[in-house]
Amino acid sequence: MKSSSVKYLIHEGARNVGSNRFMSLASVGVLTACLLLIGAAWLITINVNSIIGYVEQQNEIMAFVKDGTDQDQILQIEDKLRGIDNVHEVIYVSKDQALEQQKELLKDNAYLFEGFSNDNPYPDSFRLKVNDLSKLQETIDSVEAVDGIDSTSASADLAATITDIKKGISFAGTYIVAILSLVSLVIVANTIKITVFSRRKEIGIMKYVGATDLFIRLPFLVEGLILGLMSALLAFFMLWGGYQVVMQWMGGTQSSWVMMAFSNLVPFKDVALELLGAFCVAGMGIGTIGSMLFMGRFLKV
Repeated sequence: MKSSSVKYLIHEGARNVGSNRFMSLASVGVLTACLLLIGAAWLITINVNSIIGYVEQQNEIMAFVKDGTDQDQILQIEDKLRGIDNVHEVIYVSKDQALEQQKELLKDNAYLFEGFSNDNPYPDSFRLKVNDLSKLQETIDSVEAVDGIDSTSASADLAATITDIKKGISFAGTYIVAILSLVSLVIVANTIKITVFSRRKEIGIMKYVGATDLFIRLPFLVEGLILGLMSALLAFFMLWGGYQVVMQWMGGTQSSWVMMAFSNLVPFKDVALELLGAFCVAGMGIGTIGSMLFMGRFLKV
């Protein structure tokens, strides 16, 4: 195909967008709304996973050392604990430190522990922070197998709950994105269908005079690409603005829970290029596929 023909067909595709401005605006509006929902679902998913990841790292296994273990043995135990998979931090807590921490927790009632200064009931221990809560039980088994460890303590129920929440959010996010993508595809396809139907006689004439299927398809292909790209850019900048508003609101609140969540939110600049690329690919892809769905029946002349 000559370059002049390609330019003409591209121009025709762009002209179709203006000629069917009301349907084009409807397509852009609906596709933008769908992309906004898809982007919002994705941002919520990655941010919730980020927050849950922070909670995972705060979850600890307490490993208590057997009484009578000397300092050299404690150092050996610490080395073995650091070598366990899924453990990313090991903090040694001596029995004296454990007693002082308990006094700090009791504040005005700390005097109740004064009699334990010479007969400390607390054992030496290690605080272990894990990477993946889904492997908590395996990690506990590995810790308890270390020679010199008397017992362990961990919130297994909390770990299971957090793991289930993380899986549920990932599944829901994927499901929502898939459904909204399908809805967008159908809407754009129907918009193109109306355009194709209104020009069915013109398409038939072009077929009779020898126009190839590609020659006829290209303007509609261009139209779908333009609608998809316009929707992608509009959705991206609207989502960016909305994200910044939410970030500013969360940054100004005094709630400790909200502040904890805010400190672990993913900055928009970290995902901006990825999101823009995904929007452009998704928007133009949906527009292109939609423009092709209803062409076949009108090309059979």
